[in-house]
Amino acid sequence: MKFTKLHKYALAVVAVTGIAFGTWVAADTQSPDSGDDLPTLEAMETHVSMQRPHESLPNELTIVPVIKPGEYFVPPKLEDLDDSKYADEVRLGRNIFINTQEYAKRYVGNGLNCANCHLQEGRKPHAAPLWAAYPLYPMYRDKSRQVISFQERLQDCFRFSMNGMAPTLDSREVEALTVYAQWLSTGIPTGTLMAGRGFARIDKTEDPSPFNGAVHYKAYCASCHGDDLMGKKFTNRPGYMFPPLAGPDSYNKGAGMYKVKTCAGFVKANMPLGKSHVLNDDEALDVCVHIFMQDRPWDPRKGMFMSIFMPVTEG
Repeated sequence: MKFTKLHKYALAVVAVTGIAFGTWVAADTQSPDSGDDLPTLEAMETHVSMQRPHESLPNELTIVPVIKPGEYFVPPKLEDLDDSKYADEVRLGRNIFINTQEYAKRYVGNGLNCANCHLQEGRKPHAAPLWAAYPLYPMYRDKSRQVISFQERLQDCFRFSMNGMAPTLDSREVEALTVYAQWLSTGIPTGTLMAGRGFARIDKTEDPSPFNGAVHYKAYCASCHGDDLMGKKFTNRPGYMFPPLAGPDSYNKGAGMYKVKTCAGFVKANMPLGKSHVLNDDEALDVCVHIFMQDRPWDPRKGMFMSIFMPVTEG
């Protein structure tokens, strides 16, 4: 029997697909002790421990405040704004920031708002405050592999953290958010590395455990975010009272919060809500490994196929 070029091409596609599927099945059925099903953790210099979880949690907790008087920059107050056009743009940017679902809904693909991660309207130290980020741009970003502007950074937030579409640089949403961030950073010289920028520093002393993470999550997180990590919605209006940490309404696998160490820095400094440093570094990593292992939208840079067969190693 003779094979045409089309026949040969079809056979090649079937063969390659079979190899890829077989590789995936093999990886999926490996013993959890190998850790080979968590390549993203390797990229973050983190290894997963599969030891048995701690049977109990400490009865007494020492809460160390993140914010000390005079330690961090204090951004301007909203009530000090006048009635100028500039002030109106600041107010619009704030509205977009705290209620992204309503004011930027055409670009949002999940149930989150900017203020879910950047707490207290983007003001809180160690919750990635806008006033500490804005003065550092333009900056080189490894994720983008180029120097980007603050506006381009906002585009990435919509694409990954909001699991949506990147607004154009001249869109009303990007312009208003930029003005809001600039206003919050009033008085900070360009290029200044401010105390409280980003999230808290994390130093692990042991490999994070998803088993311990599930225990800590149930103790400290489930009452707000739900046992299934799907968040809790308002009963009298659309949206979430407490945001989902997994599932279709959460951030995708390209978001910064998908990185375990980034997530742990946020949790350590800001969770449970209204408290800080309740969990130590290792416990925060445990919780975030538990969150990391849940289902969520794929990285738009890779697509569904690549997310399954070649898991993301950065975010």
